[in-house]
Amino acid sequence: MSATTSARSARLGLRATPEQETVLRRAAEVAHKSLTDFVLDAACRAAEQTLLDQRLFMVSGSQYQALLEMMDRPESENPGLTDLFSRRPAWAKE
Repeated sequence: MSATTSARSARLGLRATPEQETVLRRAAEVAHKSLTDFVLDAACRAAEQTLLDQRLFMVSGSQYQALLEMMDRPESENPGLTDLFSRRPAWAKE
């Protein structure tokens, strides 16, 4: 996710230790990017990964097969859930 300088209108502020700033500046130089571009690119990659981690679950073939088998089994009675769903939720108006 990369944005051109002219398209940027939102301002973000952050504080870093001198050591963090040094590392970020060195890395930006090595990547031939401005500090802003480097930090934004890295932050956006991390943000996208965090969001994907909430939607994508990686499992082995055997784990996936076990899940399919569990989902194909007929449902069984669950007294705890029956009790839970029979109660009025705390947020419901009386």
